[in-house]
Amino acid sequence: MDLTGIHHLTAITADAPGNNRFYTETLGLRRVKKTVNQDDTSAYHLFFADGAGSPGTDLTFFDWPVGRARRGTHAITRTGLRVAEDSLDYWADRLRDAGLNTGEITQLDTRATLDFEDPEGQRFRLTADASGAAHPWERSPVPPEHQIRGLGPITISVPQLAPTEVVLTRLMNMRAVRDYVSPDGIGHVHVFEMGTGGPAAEVHVIVQPGRPVAQQGAGAVHHVAFRVPDNAALSDWAARLNVQRMPSSGEVERYYFRSLYFREPGGNLFELATDGPGFAVDEPFETMGEALSLPPFLEPRRAAIEAGLKPLE
Repeated sequence: MDLTGIHHLTAITADAPGNNRFYTETLGLRRVKKTVNQDDTSAYHLFFADGAGSPGTDLTFFDWPVGRARRGTHAITRTGLRVAEDSLDYWADRLRDAGLNTGEITQLDTRATLDFEDPEGQRFRLTADASGAAHPWERSPVPPEHQIRGLGPITISVPQLAPTEVVLTRLMNMRAVRDYVSPDGIGHVHVFEMGTGGPAAEVHVIVQPGRPVAQQGAGAVHHVAFRVPDNAALSDWAARLNVQRMPSSGEVERYYFRSLYFREPGGNLFELATDGPGFAVDEPFETMGEALSLPPFLEPRRAAIEAGLKPLE
């Protein structure tokens, strides 16, 4: 049983219209699904991805009226995004022209990278990566050759390595492959990979025992999801977690994929999610993400749900 990579990452925004503009206009991603949080239908759940809505490319956001996040440990602290190897100069200029908090292009863990923050303070790292297929969005303001190719690596912060390492290696079958000094000078980073490895299949664990506990809010990451191929594989994982006595949500039908959730010892929420059926299951591929989509069990409440949502555009 192997996880094959990062599936999606879900963060928190307190400004859904601004969030929608930034991720489609500045980052050039395609909005592949406009729906609501299935557990809180007063909140949007927005999905941004590559042109095909491929697993492993989804950045998703819950829209909640909250203050800014407080940074610290017990948290997913940096979201990796992969771009072509010759695209970092383009992105450095684009992000600075947008007035964003942007670092310098630098070598980190043997790869060229560029750090930046979105308008609400979520921390990102662009990583040059030539691997994998690209699925550009034809209506993106970003040229096809420079568009974001997908997620990875994902960095999490914990106060001690051992409990998290046990879950990553013994429960989730990841491999500990290397380590490096944290670029912020606080702690050491340990790299774990799954599947065939590479940036799209890595979790970087930074050990920071002296940092305060993070508090979620706008600009924070809510959870990260990892890929399993299908429902049968997800059921196998659910059984494995049960045998290992790891508390979990059990299998949850999210309609666009099927999931289960559990929290690793460092406090970070993990999700396992199936690759399918995908975002075109309930609307045409050509127009997916343009109208409000609701899973079948919420469809009878459409009028009330729509009335409670603010316009995005």
